[in-house]
Amino acid sequence: MAGRLLNLQRQAAELGRLRTGWSVPTDKGRNRPVKSETWIVSSHDRSRVDAAAEMWGGKVERWSPQGNHPDQWRVITEATTIEALLPPGDPLSQYNEMWTGGGCARRCDGITEKLSMKPCICLDRHGENWHLLGPQQVCRATSRIKVYLPDLPGIGVWRAETHGFYAANEWPGVVDMVLSGTGGRGVIPVGMRIEQRQRMAEGKLKKFPVVVVEVRATARQALTGTIPGAELSPVPPAHLALEAVGRDYAAEARRAPTADAALKIYREAEAAGDMTDELKAELVAIGTAKRAVEAKAASSTKIGGKNMNAANAAEEEPIDAEIVEDDDPEAVWFEIVSEAGERGWSADQLAGQFAARNGGLAPDSAEATQLRRFLADLREVAA
Repeated sequence: MAGRLLNLQRQAAELGRLRTGWSVPTDKGRNRPVKSETWIVSSHDRSRVDAAAEMWGGKVERWSPQGNHPDQWRVITEATTIEALLPPGDPLSQYNEMWTGGGCARRCDGITEKLSMKPCICLDRHGENWHLLGPQQVCRATSRIKVYLPDLPGIGVWRAETHGFYAANEWPGVVDMVLSGTGGRGVIPVGMRIEQRQRMAEGKLKKFPVVVVEVRATARQALTGTIPGAELSPVPPAHLALEAVGRDYAAEARRAPTADAALKIYREAEAAGDMTDELKAELVAIGTAKRAVEAKAASSTKIGGKNMNAANAAEEEPIDAEIVEDDDPEAVWFEIVSEAGERGWSADQLAGQFAARNGGLAPDSAEATQLRRFLADLREVAA
């Protein structure tokens, strides 16, 4: 690859906007906002807006946004949901902002106003309930998210922006869950939906639209980075590699006081996206060894059906153990691997034995009940 400017950010060009409303002039010379129940697609390039109209309906029209910008093209579509892709990295940006005719007057992260580098001006002037005041007095929560619209012309991103309170709270939860599973190295399929909600305020029923970002996956798939249709880079970026080096899961598992504690570290490695085949084998071996030691210690303390250490145990404070739910396949598989390790089975032998007893079913596709049945059979044979 040719040389690049190292002090510049590398980002995709912005092709257009996804909007949820527009404004109309009033008799008093001010603009009145109008909320849309469907998506509005706008761009400087008519070919992109034409393609959006063909896909989601609506009539293409010439349009000029506020602030004397050059004319653009837009279409008020008939779609309440648009299928999109989250780009690699963190696609979400959030600030409390105040805009005037001269541009952005304030941009605050809730603690520091970034343009003046002073403490939050709204909090300082109006107190903790500053957010209850109008946009002419205080900043507004502004959330922006970048997405790919893969079926429209052009290589770049489209920006959706909202000033809604609910989106400001809900978008980070969705995006952060995806980032925790993928490390920001994936292209993730999502649905961008305008949802109509209502609430009671001051005795009146108020209706309002909320932009919802829906990941096309379950929570487990999002947390483990196994999202259907996602395209993940096989090589993590440099900052993820540094984080992986910074935490030695195997060393933590060896220091863990119990096999259950080692299992918890195993799960953390999977949730963080740091699990490799080598690390998995090492953690399983550590957990198996700890489980065997615990089983041996438990049997050695019993003589004639009586626990010889009962008096000593009664003096110790109770320890809260991790509760393993019956429907947790990973926890059951961890126990199966421990049992198989005591028999000297390899991973291939274990998978073969499970498949032979379950009609060719692979362990990764099995449900917790099937895994528990297999575990019970192993223990029965051992007894």
